[in-house]
Formats: sequence, structure tokens, C-alpha cells
Amino acid sequence: MDCIFCKIINNEIPSKTIYEDEIVKVILDINPNADGHMLIIPKNHIDDFTKLDDNTLLHINKIANKMKDLIYNKLDNIKGLVLLNNYGEFQEVKHYHLHILPNGFNTKTKEIDEIYNELIS
Repeated sequence: MDCIFCKIINNEIPSKTIYEDEIVKVILDINPNADGHMLIIPKNHIDDFTKLDDNTLLHINKIANKMKDLIYNKLDNIKGLVLLNNYGEFQEVKHYHLHILPNGFNTKTKEIDEIYNELIS
């Protein structure tokens, strides 16, 4: 399979991993729209949200809440989050993933390595 997220999950492509368990991997977006822009990616290849089983969806929401806490505790001046899932022709990578965008879109002020270090410290 030629899925970039599957390759990231299998460590064939490096990533800035923030969290990982048996169901999901959370990484920083390589082209962030915001400081702390994360992706929650299920480890099983699931094309889109219409094919998510209830347990995986519940787990993704649980991890999104954990990442919210991490973002609020580690990053400065957080006013809110945007949770986003693209579907159809707007879904660039055909592997379900949930975007977490602290402070919304176009709020990037720092380099990804600096944000990564703040989040994992």
C-alpha cells in the first residue's frame, strides 16, 4: 500500500510523534497551519470517517481530549482549538485523520522543532 500515513505508522517515514498507543499515533503536521497542529491517525488503514468503528472513534475522541490538555499545559496563549476532518475531494490523504489546530488557522509563529520540544518536555 502506498499510503503516507501507513508508512509513518510503520516508522518507514520519520515523524514528530507526540503520542502513540496500540490504536493511534499522534504526530505534528509537517506543514502546520498553527503552532501545535497535530494529526491523530488510526493505525489501521481506514479510508475515511464513514468507515470508522465506534470503538476507534471513541478512542480518537479520548486522545483528542488528552492532546487538548497537553496543548493547554505546554503551549502559551492558547485560546481554543479547531478539530477538523476532511472528507471527499477535500481529503488529501485517503487515510482518516483528525486535525487539531490550536488557536485555529494561520496562527503559526514558531518552527516545528521548537513546538515539538515544548510539547514533549
